[in-house]
Amino acid sequence: MRKALAAPVVALAAAAFPLLSMTAASAADSQTYQAQLQALNGSGATGTVMIQVNGTQATVTEHATGLAATFNGNPYPHVQHIHGGAMGVCPGAAADTDGDTVISTTEGAPSYGGILTTLSTSGDTSPAAGTTLEVAPSGASFDYSRSFTLDQATMDSLKAGTAVIVVHGLDPAGLDPAVQNKPSDLVPSLPLAATSPALCGTLKASQMTSVPNGSAATGGGSTAGIEDGGVLALGGALTVAGAAAGAFALRRRRSVES
Repeated sequence: MRKALAAPVVALAAAAFPLLSMTAASAADSQTYQAQLQALNGSGATGTVMIQVNGTQATVTEHATGLAATFNGNPYPHVQHIHGGAMGVCPGAAADTDGDTVISTTEGAPSYGGILTTLSTSGDTSPAAGTTLEVAPSGASFDYSRSFTLDQATMDSLKAGTAVIVVHGLDPAGLDPAVQNKPSDLVPSLPLAATSPALCGTLKASQMTSVPNGSAATGGGSTAGIEDGGVLALGGALTVAGAAAGAFALRRRRSVES
């Protein structure tokens, strides 16, 4: 009788372990990265970025505000990228090596690296789209959200902690008059301001799975992360095994009493 009742307990506990393994594998393939974007070149802008990665798929959620509003009478296009392959930091004042009071994109490159992924609104996300104004988010403030496939170089940079978000585009009127008409170091047909960095932030691994909305995450409801799934699965396994063991004990006691 004891062996017959013990078998369901073992079977139920064994059935729970694949669920735990699947949850652990899912967590291993998934990671969230966040960056607080800080102003560069006196832009006065701010922003936040979250990248949720699942395997090779990424979903980028971003809010930026305080940027240059218009360019040639139209909403200002702010090309933006994930840079990497360098120190993984935002440049300081010393990066202005030519002394023109503007840290250009190339002057900042030793700090944040070259373009790995273009955060475009549609189409190409490769470095080739890095200066395509037509697919850049625009205006003084914008909310950006897009899902796409990451290349290996970007994934490696994220994991190494050297991936940096850079949002470009300054208001020429806010620059020193001597450089307002200076050509861009990337696209000479554009002014230097158009392609110089306005916001920058290093992407760091995070346990959060949604952009903060001003209140602290409690670990429940929609704020619960993937890491909570393992706890729930483990709790479920223990509950199933415990219930079966309880049933076994109850049946055994009744058998003895009878």
